[in-house]
Amino acid sequence: MKRRALISVSDKTGVETLARALIRHDYEIISSGGTFRYLSEHAIPVIPVEDVTRFPEMLDGRVKTLHPRIHGALLARREESHLKQLKEQNITPIDVVVVNLYPFEQAVSRSDISEAEAVEEIDIGGPTLLRAAAKNFRWVTALHSPRQYTAFIEQLDTNNGTTDGAFRQHCAVGVFRALARYNAAIARFFDPEAETLPETFVLSGIKQQTLRYGENPHQQAAWYRHADAGAHGALKQWHGKELSFNNLLDIQSALNTVNTFPADTPACVIVKHNNPCGVGTGATAKEAQERARSTDPVSSFGGIIAVNQPVDMELAESIAPYFTECIVAPAFHQDARERLQKKKNLRLLSYDPRHFTPPRWDVKSLSGGFLVQNSDIIEEDIRQARVVTQRPPTEEEWRALDFAWKVVRHVKSNAIIFTNQVQTLGIGAGQMSRVDATEIAVKKAHNAGLNLKGSAVASDAFFPFRDGVEALIEAGATAVIQPGGSIRDEEVIEAADKAGITMVFTGIRHFKH
Repeated sequence: MKRRALISVSDKTGVETLARALIRHDYEIISSGGTFRYLSEHAIPVIPVEDVTRFPEMLDGRVKTLHPRIHGALLARREESHLKQLKEQNITPIDVVVVNLYPFEQAVSRSDISEAEAVEEIDIGGPTLLRAAAKNFRWVTALHSPRQYTAFIEQLDTNNGTTDGAFRQHCAVGVFRALARYNAAIARFFDPEAETLPETFVLSGIKQQTLRYGENPHQQAAWYRHADAGAHGALKQWHGKELSFNNLLDIQSALNTVNTFPADTPACVIVKHNNPCGVGTGATAKEAQERARSTDPVSSFGGIIAVNQPVDMELAESIAPYFTECIVAPAFHQDARERLQKKKNLRLLSYDPRHFTPPRWDVKSLSGGFLVQNSDIIEEDIRQARVVTQRPPTEEEWRALDFAWKVVRHVKSNAIIFTNQVQTLGIGAGQMSRVDATEIAVKKAHNAGLNLKGSAVASDAFFPFRDGVEALIEAGATAVIQPGGSIRDEEVIEAADKAGITMVFTGIRHFKH
């Protein structure tokens, strides 16, 4: 008896080569719909599924393979009792299933798709076929992706027209993972409360790249993307070494920070170890970059640079003398790219800022589970902040406070940021006490030769004691923005009033652990 394969694919990539390999190994091929027509047009012998089921395709194609003659052929164990039942019903076993699903995830990435259109992109027969074949992996091979075809053909050639058990089990695992991702994408699209935390939270993605290692060389790592993220959200690498785990973390941090600023304001951030070490704005991207670097020239060495403007020759020349890991920008002018590509290892990446969105969810692993929160994304107008001191901010101080508050949420806690209206002056990050963070920020500003007199300061959380504010005042700050909420707020405000500085409370905290 000839072996049988069922092929039903939306993505026709490689399917002709696959089908010819099956014919070469004496398989009969069953198919339906567009796949049947495609194979027939390429002169590949194929049996219409209706000839097997003895039942016509119906309901506009919704019902084709949902039939006992198909699923009995897939689910039967190749043991005497099951084979006897197949023989009684005149059913021939199916040994290979090749199915890729309706492209639901790609379809719903379109902003204009209607609910009715999305419903028609939900595959029923495909997942059912794959699930049945994968359940019976002891005897049946289930292929869900064109990426598997080469290995499958090698298996046929090596194993006299069949596959070994380890390969079939590997394919089955791939099917169950793919179906989990597919179902999760459908649930996300139709969830009327998509921003809430569901009862069952499913993490799913498609491997974009296997990374050399994780944070350290002894850790394995890979980069996954959500299948429904859309190609427009992807980074495009133009030059340089392969991206690392740490590069990708820092790039995301850099993009989150630089895109806090309006697109018509040239802005630059330099990130190191997931922290901004300098942020600047200017009349040009070059000026913004120079201001960002001036905050902390030492820490900027080997950093990630992100700008919200295309990289022109002027900016390229200003970056070129320094060692930089990556430059991320909306685009690169041709001459600028050629200039920067002279640095063999420098990674150049572009992204589309029109479609940039920070991650919806922030996920952290725990033993036996994980924590999920929505990302710290909130629209804030600091002009609505509550002035708590006797003196309100001047117009210049409001602008400096706005700059500081944009940056501080992207700095590890405890965070203290000294700024003026156009750049960071000193950054104190990740300290266990706010006074320590202040001391580090002041030290960095002094080391960089930056004057803190008349500066604005942002604190990601409240000051628990007045000593933190007194340290800012001593450094030269005249305006402070913070959430407020300490039981000693009155003492903190009193210290500010005594020094004649201005302070505003936002009522919103931006811890970043």
